[in-house]
Amino acid sequence: MSKAQVIHQLGAPSAMQWMDWEVPDPAPGEVRLRHTAVGVNYADTYHRAGISHPWVVPPCPVVIGFEGVGIVEGVGDGVTEFQVGERVAYGIPPLGSYAEIRNYPADKLLHLPEGLDDREVAALLMKGMTAHYLLHRTYAVKPGDTILVHAAAGGMGLILCQWAKAMGATIVGTVSTEEKAEAARAAGCDYAVVRSKNSFLEVVREVTNGEGCAVVYEAIGKDTMRESLDSLRLMGVCAAYGHVSGPPDPIDVIQDLGRRGSLFITRPAIMHYVAKRADLEWTARDLFKAIGDGILSANINYEYALKDAVKAHEAIESGNTLGASILIP
Repeated sequence: MSKAQVIHQLGAPSAMQWMDWEVPDPAPGEVRLRHTAVGVNYADTYHRAGISHPWVVPPCPVVIGFEGVGIVEGVGDGVTEFQVGERVAYGIPPLGSYAEIRNYPADKLLHLPEGLDDREVAALLMKGMTAHYLLHRTYAVKPGDTILVHAAAGGMGLILCQWAKAMGATIVGTVSTEEKAEAARAAGCDYAVVRSKNSFLEVVREVTNGEGCAVVYEAIGKDTMRESLDSLRLMGVCAAYGHVSGPPDPIDVIQDLGRRGSLFITRPAIMHYVAKRADLEWTARDLFKAIGDGILSANINYEYALKDAVKAHEAIESGNTLGASILIP
């Protein structure tokens, strides 16, 4: 019998209970895998608490988590591209990674290249694929662009900074403490702004000689959205991919965005950017190469046993974590 963090009623971190969790034989098109490392994402806290679209989280009892690395233990009918014993990884729903063993759709599973560390990939895969589409597709960052990255010292922000710097961007990043400012600078952030002490809007305007930045990667939401839009240049892009401070106030997308400079705003989601198998493989291939080339580092600062996932969620929701967290079964 496998064990998992099972939720019977969505709510606080304590809603997760470490208990037996039966895993059936893989259905046609599925692969059964045993996890070696599991990624922790801020979105996991939304899923656990019920702060997400209902279609994302299945009815309780449920196991959350959508990022993991493991070894194939079995394959369902019709699966030919994966074999027992292979190392594999995934970074998109369906949920269920907070478990020792699970079944997962083969058409969303990835082969893990030799030479990549399971822990690094578990910490990087979902965030790295998100960074890939944000930097290459939501807005295609070009050498010389000035970009604004919120929560620049978080697990996601550090990856954005590392990759964008390698692409030739000038990066303004916002953080909550001086310690996090140092971490952001180490990842390639050119101007790390502690939000409680300085105005990121003023820094962006100074750095760009009043023009504004090309794109803002908005992960904070309510507390920063208005100034984020004010930080953009004409026809700039706001990629609002998270809202840790709460949903932003409503915006008149017809009048307000036009008045501010024909701005674009989007709420990108990874499921849409990798819905096609070719896009999933392209994204993962670029990410695995960036990891192998040393462009990206996972910055794993917190490692918990899978049975202690409650502690991981309590820590990440405190706002005091720096870098990535992972769970080890």
